[in-house]
Amino acid sequence: MESGSETQMDLNNNTSHQNDHSIMEMGYGSFGCAHYRRRCKIRAPCCDEIFDCRHCHNESKNTLEVDPLDRHDVPRHDVKRVICSLCNTEQDVQQHCIQCGVCMGNYFCSKCKFFDDDVSKKQYHCDECGICRTGGEQNFFHCNKCECCYSKVLKDSHNCVEKAMHHNCPVCFEFLFDTRADITVLLCGHTIHLECVKEMERHCQYSCPVCSKSYRDMSRVWEKLDQEIAATPMPEMYQNKMVWILCNDCGQTSEVNFHIVAHKCLKCNSYNTRQTQGGPASCSSRITDMVR
Repeated sequence: MESGSETQMDLNNNTSHQNDHSIMEMGYGSFGCAHYRRRCKIRAPCCDEIFDCRHCHNESKNTLEVDPLDRHDVPRHDVKRVICSLCNTEQDVQQHCIQCGVCMGNYFCSKCKFFDDDVSKKQYHCDECGICRTGGEQNFFHCNKCECCYSKVLKDSHNCVEKAMHHNCPVCFEFLFDTRADITVLLCGHTIHLECVKEMERHCQYSCPVCSKSYRDMSRVWEKLDQEIAATPMPEMYQNKMVWILCNDCGQTSEVNFHIVAHKCLKCNSYNTRQTQGGPASCSSRITDMVR
């Protein structure tokens, strides 16, 4: 049986623990910027200025108003000083403020010098990528050839492209490797923003902007083109005209009968082709209406 003094001691310890937890959680969700909820700011090592996060720095330092020679991004791994948003104490990078004890970010990565209170993103650090990613470590794997993290759904099915995400999005030109937007991997292995793919589809574009291969199943469209070509005989003067085509999907060349609607690859039956020599250019503008 506990004595009265022991019970009181336990109550004091519990109260102390609750107070410590309350202090660490002060200001939760009330600080940060448009990019992250966090309770600290960073001092950029490149220009010695204070910003809410690296994205705020990069947006500020890369506007049209800034001299092109002065535009730059903050080297995230070189950040060494942070400022607590509650007590304004500047200190070395760490998760808890040395002055007021507040937790400056429920997710904290000492390697990336990254803080974020919104842990619903399921952040994790990938040593191979060298940066923090979202989505849960258990849901992703790192492809050493593509040099980036992909969903485990793609582990045995994606086409490897060397440094697949170490380039700009072919539509909006944002650098893909550390973008905050969702990315998709096309059948050909090239990467692109998911929203950019949706924008392409809104404009009836269904081929990769990098290699021109079809990135979705087009078999129904090809069947409709078969029907349209059969219902659209060419004038007699063109009936025996032959042209050479290159197939964007399989990479094979074929010599086919010229037709004003489209030219079909003899190897894979795709109409995603281009004329390479002889005759007027093929026209496949009606594909967009058929996809709809």
